[in-house]
Amino acid sequence: MLCCRFCHHLALHSSNSNSSVRMQAYSNNSIISSSSNSSSGSGSIISPMVVGREAGFEEGDLERPRWAGDDVLSRFVTALIAIKPLFNIMKFGARQVVIRTAEKKGINWSKMADEVLESDVYAEKELLEDKSLVYPDYYLKEFHAYADGNLSWKAASEVAPATLSMVLHTIPTAKTAAEAAERVRGAWLWAIEDHHRAHSNGLGVSAILDVGCSTGESTQALAAGFPDAELVGLDLSPHFLAVAQYMQKKRVASGKPGSERSISWVHANGESTGLPAASFDIVSLAFVIHECPQHAIKNLLKEAYRLLRPGGTVALTDNSPKSKVIQSLPPAVFTLMKSTEPHSDEYYLLDLDGAMKEIGFINVTSVLTDPRHRTVTGTVPLK
Repeated sequence: MLCCRFCHHLALHSSNSNSSVRMQAYSNNSIISSSSNSSSGSGSIISPMVVGREAGFEEGDLERPRWAGDDVLSRFVTALIAIKPLFNIMKFGARQVVIRTAEKKGINWSKMADEVLESDVYAEKELLEDKSLVYPDYYLKEFHAYADGNLSWKAASEVAPATLSMVLHTIPTAKTAAEAAERVRGAWLWAIEDHHRAHSNGLGVSAILDVGCSTGESTQALAAGFPDAELVGLDLSPHFLAVAQYMQKKRVASGKPGSERSISWVHANGESTGLPAASFDIVSLAFVIHECPQHAIKNLLKEAYRLLRPGGTVALTDNSPKSKVIQSLPPAVFTLMKSTEPHSDEYYLLDLDGAMKEIGFINVTSVLTDPRHRTVTGTVPLK
């Protein structure tokens, strides 16, 4: 299964209690802590280091996979991808792998995508889109086997089924997609909350920005994990945001528990959001930066630093270069993955911890929060 952007924003089923989300997340591994008070006003906390160790998440022997970066194998795969006819075959193959994997897991890919495409989602794009926004060059290139990248209804309609497929592949022991999503998202929320409580000097969580929110799955998860916070979901794709807002309105209309939460959706570039400085307690980037060139990653971090209050937390969840699972991917899989991820080499070559420290973040911490992914957190120093 490909670890790519359109399948990275993971679904999390609604819960009336954020602590119950965390309790369910690793209940199968018996990694449960007793309730305690927290600066974020939430329930049980457990160190993400303990989560990873107890769950058996393993790091490989390398700093990054041999098929990424400037190693000989990586250069060979990159040379293959540069051959246009071969690239087109790889691109088609990558898409088929994703869809077949989903369907084998009982996920009706076509039905889920059609439900979006046949809905009233198009009107939401007109309400949300900033038509004056100038897209960065890297965002306009072919991406994820879509000719128009994330700027297409096809890509937006397929986020949900691809997400379910990915989480099931990440947690193969899960009996359902809901369980897999809860375990992946639960560990991610734990890592954010644990870091914030340890390093924020008592700063509460009243406002959270979800950069690269896609169709809103990660934003909904943050809303469940931090029930007292105002949520803003920001993305470069008006198509993704339209789906996010449409689905939010649909949840509100259905009366689902927690659906009354107000979430603002903003069409903007995460490198320069135009939002007020020092206005958020947490800035999250979930499965975003592996899709960006290094200069964009650094700009995203600089903007997050500007937007956070002193004591605030930045959290980046993404592929772990040190994941034993990722380092052990078979050649067919990593070749297909690289064919749809044009910036993967830049991502794996980046010293993310070092870049964060250079920008000014302190208490930088990186931990495996599931077998494939790490969550890297940092703090804006107190003035």
